[in-house]
Amino acid sequence: MYDYIIIGAGSAGCVLANRLSEDPDCKVLLLEAGGRDWHPFIHMPAGLARLVGQKGVNWDYDTAPQPQLDNRTLWWPRGKVLGGSSSINAMCYIRGVPADYDSWAAAGADGWNWEAVLPYFRRSEGNTRVLRQAQDERDWKKLHGGDGPLTVSDLRHVNPLSRAFVEAGQQAGLRHNPDFNGPAQAGVGLYQVTQRDGARCSAAVAYLDPAKPRPNLTVHTRALASRITFDKASSSNPRANGVTYSMLGKAFHQQAAREVIVCGGAINSPQLLMLSGVGPAAELRRHRIDVVVDAGDVGRNLQDHLDICTLRHCPPGLSYDRASELKTAFDWFLRGHRGAGSSNIAEAGGFFRSALAADERCDMQFHFVPAMLDDHGRHRLPGDGYTLHACFLHPRSRGRIALASNRASDKARIEANYLGDAEGHDLRMMVECAKVSRELFAQPAFDAYRGAPIFPARDGLTDAELVDFVRAKAETVYHPVGSCRMGSDDAAVVDPQLRVRGVDGLRVVDASVMPTLPTGNTNAPTIMIAERAADLIRGHAPPA
Repeated sequence: MYDYIIIGAGSAGCVLANRLSEDPDCKVLLLEAGGRDWHPFIHMPAGLARLVGQKGVNWDYDTAPQPQLDNRTLWWPRGKVLGGSSSINAMCYIRGVPADYDSWAAAGADGWNWEAVLPYFRRSEGNTRVLRQAQDERDWKKLHGGDGPLTVSDLRHVNPLSRAFVEAGQQAGLRHNPDFNGPAQAGVGLYQVTQRDGARCSAAVAYLDPAKPRPNLTVHTRALASRITFDKASSSNPRANGVTYSMLGKAFHQQAAREVIVCGGAINSPQLLMLSGVGPAAELRRHRIDVVVDAGDVGRNLQDHLDICTLRHCPPGLSYDRASELKTAFDWFLRGHRGAGSSNIAEAGGFFRSALAADERCDMQFHFVPAMLDDHGRHRLPGDGYTLHACFLHPRSRGRIALASNRASDKARIEANYLGDAEGHDLRMMVECAKVSRELFAQPAFDAYRGAPIFPARDGLTDAELVDFVRAKAETVYHPVGSCRMGSDDAAVVDPQLRVRGVDGLRVVDASVMPTLPTGNTNAPTIMIAERAADLIRGHAPPA
């Protein structure tokens, strides 16, 4: 019997496997539905462009048709491999801003304010940036960690087009920001990335690889969890006592002495809870699932960052569009993980507070790509060009995860409900994202590189035409959260200790517990959540 069973070896699951197995008297089982992270394109950062077509490392989800997006189904890639989405993402290290976490606490997530979570960001972070001034170093250490497992680095290779974007942003009135995780987030600059010596530092590399030799940690890959089992004989709440899963074509049931911890992410975690009888009673009965707890908000509160891409052609030989993949790979392997192979592709970016912002936080984020990116890179375009992603950071629309059947092998139904807010604010913000993107590309820094427009196909569009552009081309930027919301109210799926309400011995630890989206990418906040959850589970005091 294991003390803890962790379901999902993504960003959160790898952290918990490491931290809980630090106690040699504690036996931990980690289950991962995907395979091992052996693929070389996982570890060569620029290989992420080729991972798009690798079905073996991706859950390959599609949303239900989206009424506000021309009834399109949108592709949602999520990592199905050790390290989860941290093994296939663009490695941008962004934590959000203090107001994100203070708003969580104000909404009922007690203990998740900025002062409480900052020590866990610092504990996880191993930032390699070298500062020249002593005062700069002291200020840096107030916000950053230098010896954590997750290595964070400056990019080793930067395309000239990415530097042009940073210059263009300054010409448009944005400040240069060398640290988006510093005292102020607004501005443009180069992203810091989760890389170690020019190679991807996923959660599996950072946390799981050092823990694998421990005799008290067992890792099973290709192990698909189908149901959490409960002991209902207790006089109080039903207690989670194990997990049923399939591996190598066989079914297994493994018991847990202390807790079952679900780390499947914003799609898989609510799906598994519902398959196990924890969810909206009417929906469970419709799929012939016995109700353990009628928890109506399981799967609800789903949020994601919707993104619009603006593309232009550039002169040949500048972008990554026609770079030799073989030469890039050989250079990276033979030159000590340097050259274009160490690029995360989304090298530059920034944060901006628009005139439509609801509070003092930035409400727009940019990711600049020195290549043409259409349909997540699945549609290759002729020629050379560059792309600017722009997303609205605080959407008001809410969707849900629903069951398609009572089988774990059937994908959940993703009802994203993009642009579904009654006031139409999300749509106005997406139009604003497209407008600001065009303004940035119009700056003098791009004069030497500016070719014909691609998307949208011509300049000078009206607001109505930009609405049509958004509806036809907007896509996810890969940040789903919120479907197992944390809070102190009775409707919250998990309490502030991440314990599932109505049952004992069961927690959810991943991006699904976030009450609202942070101001930026979600990987670093997910790792922070798991670091803090490990202390909550073990009863440890927070780090200094």
